[in-house]
Amino acid sequence: MDLGIKGKRGLVCAASKGLGRGCAEALAEAGVDLVINSRTEDDVTRTAQEISRKYNVSVTPVAADITTDEGRAKVLAAASGVDILVTNAGGPPPGMWTDWTRDDFIRAIDANMLSAIALMQALVPTMMDRGWGRVVNITSQSVRSPIAVLGLSNTARAGLTGFVAGMARQVADKGVCVNNLLPGIHATDRADSLDSAVAQKEGISIEQARQNRMAAIPAKAYGQPEDFGATCAFLCSQHARFIIGQNILLDGGALNVTI
Repeated sequence: MDLGIKGKRGLVCAASKGLGRGCAEALAEAGVDLVINSRTEDDVTRTAQEISRKYNVSVTPVAADITTDEGRAKVLAAASGVDILVTNAGGPPPGMWTDWTRDDFIRAIDANMLSAIALMQALVPTMMDRGWGRVVNITSQSVRSPIAVLGLSNTARAGLTGFVAGMARQVADKGVCVNNLLPGIHATDRADSLDSAVAQKEGISIEQARQNRMAAIPAKAYGQPEDFGATCAFLCSQHARFIIGQNILLDGGALNVTI
């Protein structure tokens, strides 16, 4: 399917690996020129070169922490006027609700709520002026079904979801479609980190922890970043003009919900 976005420009955050890279590759395959970001210069530069060579598009790497004011300013200087925005940032660590301090919550909200809002506030107005734009926020399945040990993530991502629910409907008549992608467990470093924590807590191997988690997923597997990226690219396409303010769940059927 021709997504109709060849020649558009996009910003994909935290794109040197995992779900961010999956999204960047899918957009590049559709002909989108990219600005990509991650914290580590070697990683983001190498990723940009690999994607550019593979898909023959322009890819500008920016090494910066997207969750800080300074990092966002650096990224926005390179991404001014983009047509597509994919927000993404690593989730906060797991833990117990009794242990988290106010500072823990502020860090989580800064990283997984306020950073995405700041990027939208910076980039969506010009999309509205041009009459076309796409925003995809990578959040989490936890906004549909909270995960107890990920309370920091539950809190911050639920806040972003509430913001998007209102904001998306305020910009839709200007041709800008804003939606959220809610990943379940995918084969990324985040999954490795969570499986390692379970393995340590339960005194089992990481592989056993992984198998136990897979057994609870109807698809009996972790998701793959390339499949996630393909869904992101569709939401950024010309064909997604009537999808507004939605939360698209990609979890292999893990959440036992009707709607």
